[in-house]
Amino acid sequence: MTPLTFVRALADIRLDGVFNPYADVCEVYDRADAAAYRRRNLRNFLAAVSALNTDTIWMGRDLGYRGGRRTGVALTDEAHLGQMDQVYPGASSQQATRGPVVAERTAKEIWAVLHALDNPPFLWNVFPFHPFEEGNQFTNRRFTSRELACVNDLNSDLIRWLGIRRIVAIGQDAAGYAAQFCDDVVTVRHPSYGGVNEFRAGIRALYPNYSGVAVSRQHALF
Repeated sequence: MTPLTFVRALADIRLDGVFNPYADVCEVYDRADAAAYRRRNLRNFLAAVSALNTDTIWMGRDLGYRGGRRTGVALTDEAHLGQMDQVYPGASSQQATRGPVVAERTAKEIWAVLHALDNPPFLWNVFPFHPFEEGNQFTNRRFTSRELACVNDLNSDLIRWLGIRRIVAIGQDAAGYAAQFCDDVVTVRHPSYGGVNEFRAGIRALYPNYSGVAVSRQHALF
């Protein structure tokens, strides 16, 4: 498998009620070639992580409408796209949407930690697309079992290709899923909905050299 073949396989998947950022274009916010930008963002990220020999994944649940739906990178909002290359050399990324960047609080917490790690993890989600409530694309919902079945093989291929030995599950949804792929699964609290302090404590337990980084309230939105 290569970054190119993996991203192409993702782009080929079509599901009702699901925005595929590697194939779909949002009529409200996206540039005309937004899907191509996001495919390139993910390809660059995969190549950079492979070069770093990263053996750990931080796994969330699915893409949110303020974050990965717009960027094509899990647990990453537009406010941090410009920092990709600093943490993952070679992972240059570009904004695929029109207008000002949109920030997400979860991404802000995640990226505050990444800057402090010597060997940063690969960022991924159980479900690598954005599922939304019927009638409103700018909402978040949990994926269904039928939707998840469409990406199980791709997730398995990805984990095997990267040589992943540990999965840090960001939240319980990811924890229950990750166990089938890896014996070493550690769960930390998701930082949203009042979980910031528990998330930071969980990360400090995993990475003793990480002292914790205060997150500004600017753009502190989920």
